[in-house]
Amino acid sequence: MTAIAPTLDLEAARHAMVVSQLRTSGVNDARVVAAMAQVEREQFLPESQRPFAYRDRSLPLGNGRAQNPPLATGLLLTQAQIAPSDAILVIGAAGGYTAAVAAKLGTRVVAVETDPGLASAARVALGGTVTVVEAPLTVGAPDLAPYDVLIVDGAIEALPDSLAEQVKVGGRIVAGLVDRGVTRLAAGVRTEAGFGLVDFLDSDCAILPGFERPSVFEF
Repeated sequence: MTAIAPTLDLEAARHAMVVSQLRTSGVNDARVVAAMAQVEREQFLPESQRPFAYRDRSLPLGNGRAQNPPLATGLLLTQAQIAPSDAILVIGAAGGYTAAVAAKLGTRVVAVETDPGLASAARVALGGTVTVVEAPLTVGAPDLAPYDVLIVDGAIEALPDSLAEQVKVGGRIVAGLVDRGVTRLAAGVRTEAGFGLVDFLDSDCAILPGFERPSVFEF
């Protein structure tokens, strides 16, 4: 992905996103707000989508994938309560935007992307600040575990145990969930006994592939 110089319009749009979308809608972690105010979201999108970078909606990335809306990402990052010393696993790297924001909050970020084109674009856009792993989203990056925080930057039907197990006991997990077409944001903590995710807000959220629940046969 070729970097472009920010324009006045995009800078103004980023400022408006912070003021009118984030601060008024529950993104109340000052570090998250500051990071999202700094990271140029347009640099992580296909050129055709850059003019719309700061609109509060999912943006198409091709091959059935979409970039999560800024508000959904901001709320997930806020709920994750990232500390400067945290190691972070991002599932659904897309073009690298959420990983770039997370890199300003924690000490180490690993971002997993299954689409080869998106993984390649993320590596270029991130410039080595984040480890990008091309792998199935449901597999994660166990070789680089453990992590303090797991961020699923999109909506899934169910979180596999194998992903949660890459998080330290006491670590935080945030994700979008989709249930019969309704998407919600959820958060939880991994414990010795396992993990659970509790919904905290209905929100537009990009649906990630590969996390579908098995169909249940009914008579």
